[in-house]
This record gives sequence, structure tokens and C-alpha cells, in this order.
Amino acid sequence: MIVQEYIREDGSNPFGSWFGDLDPQAAAKVATATLRLEMGNTSNVKWIGGGLGEYRIDWGPGYRLYLAQDGDALIILFVGGTKKRQQADIDRAGALLAEYKARKAAVKPSGRR
Repeated sequence: MIVQEYIREDGSNPFGSWFGDLDPQAAAKVATATLRLEMGNTSNVKWIGGGLGEYRIDWGPGYRLYLAQDGDALIILFVGGTKKRQQADIDRAGALLAEYKARKAAVKPSGRR
């Protein structure tokens, strides 16, 4: 699996910004989670609907990674958060997923399905 952070059209990186603010111990837990995703282990992912998934890290304040799978080999990381801000983070990740899908559809060559 390839795991990539979503980069918005303006160059901002919501997941990277969140990750950069984590303390070293939390960052290590999140890095371990992304390595597990790269190995194809999605057992900690709860698929919430519309293609959006929530990877749960049962440690500290309950870290969450919001992602989508695109095809068989690509996982896109949108945002991260904690259990406390779960609904707001889900809403933000859903908006970023919709933005990702719209951008992807806009660059698709015409005539292909």
C-alpha cells in the first residue's frame, strides 16, 4: 500500500500540519499507524461511509486518522485528531475527501469511464 498525505490545491497539508504539532510520543504512535497501513493492515480502520475511514489509536486522548482508500494500492490521509473533536474532524475529513474526488474527476481525460 502507498500512504500519502492529501495536499490541497493551495499547497496546504492538513494532516502534515496536525502531525507536526504532536509531541514526540504521539508522533511515534501515529507513525507506527501509518506504517501498519503501508503494510496493508487496515484492521484498526472503521469505515464511516462515503469512502471515509477512521483509524483508531487506543492511546492517550484517543488519536484518530481520517483517510480514504483510492483503488487497491493507495491510501490518502486527510486529517488527524482526537476522540474529543471526533465529529468536527469527521466533518473536515469528509469535506477534504469531496474536494479530493472533485479534483481527481477534473483531471480525468475525457472519453474514459
